[in-house]
Amino acid sequence: MKFIDETKITVQSGHGGSGCISFRRERSVPLGGPDGGDGGKGGDVILTATSRKRTLYHFQFKRNFKAENGKNGQGKQKTGRNGEEIIIEIPMGTVVTDAETGEVLQDFVQDGETCILAKGGRGGQGNKRFATSTNRSPKMAQPGERGVSLSLKLELKLLADVGIIGLPNAGKSTLTRAMSSGTPEIGAYPFTTLTPSLGVVRTEWAEPFVVADIPGLIKGAHQGKGLGIQFLRHIERTRVLIHLLDASSIAADDPLAAYETINDELSLYSETLTDKPQIVVLNKLDVAGAEAAAGTFRAALKKHRVFRKHPVCLFISAMARTGIQELKSEVIQLLDKIDEKQQKTGRRGRKKGRGEGGKQHSHKK
Repeated sequence: MKFIDETKITVQSGHGGSGCISFRRERSVPLGGPDGGDGGKGGDVILTATSRKRTLYHFQFKRNFKAENGKNGQGKQKTGRNGEEIIIEIPMGTVVTDAETGEVLQDFVQDGETCILAKGGRGGQGNKRFATSTNRSPKMAQPGERGVSLSLKLELKLLADVGIIGLPNAGKSTLTRAMSSGTPEIGAYPFTTLTPSLGVVRTEWAEPFVVADIPGLIKGAHQGKGLGIQFLRHIERTRVLIHLLDASSIAADDPLAAYETINDELSLYSETLTDKPQIVVLNKLDVAGAEAAAGTFRAALKKHRVFRKHPVCLFISAMARTGIQELKSEVIQLLDKIDEKQQKTGRRGRKKGRGEGGKQHSHKK
C-alpha cells in the first residue's frame, strides 16, 4: 500500500430544512390556525481517529464529503427529519488544519478521539411559531440555516515513543526488526525504506513501547531533498531518538561526519528536535574493522556539544542481534525518566496514553 501522509479534502455539513407554511383545514374547523412544522437540522461532519487506519491512502479515492440536509417541515406541526451526520475515519496522529487559513482545528492523538468539524445548519421555524395575538394567521416561515463548507488539510505524524534516525543504509530497518514486531523491507542499498514503519517492542520487565523506522535522511533533508521534510515531521512526535550509524563506513579523518549531518538537519528543521534524548548507536560491529572505527568515533563524540546533552553511545550488530537487549534497556530507562518527569508536572506519559483525547469541538461559520 502506498503511504500517504498529507492530503486535502472538502467537507460540507447539511443545510437545515425550511419551516413549513400551513394552516389547519378540517371539515369541523374550516378556518383553523397555522400548523406549519419546523425544518430538520442538517447533518454534522465528524472526524474520528481510529487504530484501523494507518495511512491517509483512502482519501486518494474520495476527497469530497457531504452530510445530509435536514428535511423540510410539514403541516400538522410535523417537524422535518434531521439530516444524517457523516463520520470520517482518520489515523491516530493526524493534524487537521483549515487549508485556507492555516488554523489548526484538531490534533488527533488517541484512538476514538472525535471532533465535530462542521455543524449542520439549524432547521427553520414553521409558521405555527410566528402566531401572535395580533397575527393569528402568519404566512411566513424561516428557511433552513446553511451548512458549513470547509477545505481541510490532513497531515499524518506517526505516534511512536522512539524514532530510529540515520543516513540511508545505516541498518534502521534491520534494527527495527531485531527490536520489535515490525517487518520493514530490508535491502543492501540506500532508501530501501520509503515509508515509515512502526513496531511494538515488548520485554518481560517493562511496558511495551512503539518504535518508528524513519526513512533515511540526507544532507538538505530540511529543504526537502531526498525523502526530506515529509519524514522529518514524523520525528516531532517521538520521545526518544535512536541515532543509528554504520560503524563500518566511519572515516578515520572525519569520524563524526555522518553524526553531524543528521543533527544539523534536525536542528535546521526544528530546534526542538535536537533537545530530544538521543541514544547514539553504532551498528554493523560484525563487519571487519568496524569495532576499531567505532572506538575512534566514540573518542571524538565525547567532545561533541550534542553528545554532552545525551551521553549514551552503544555498540551493536542488528544483523547478528548482539547488543539489542542493552539497547532496549537503555530506551526503557529513558522513557521511564520522561514518564516520571511528566507525571510530576501533571502531564500524561507512555503508560497512561498521550493527550487528553475524546474532545468534541465544532468549527463555527
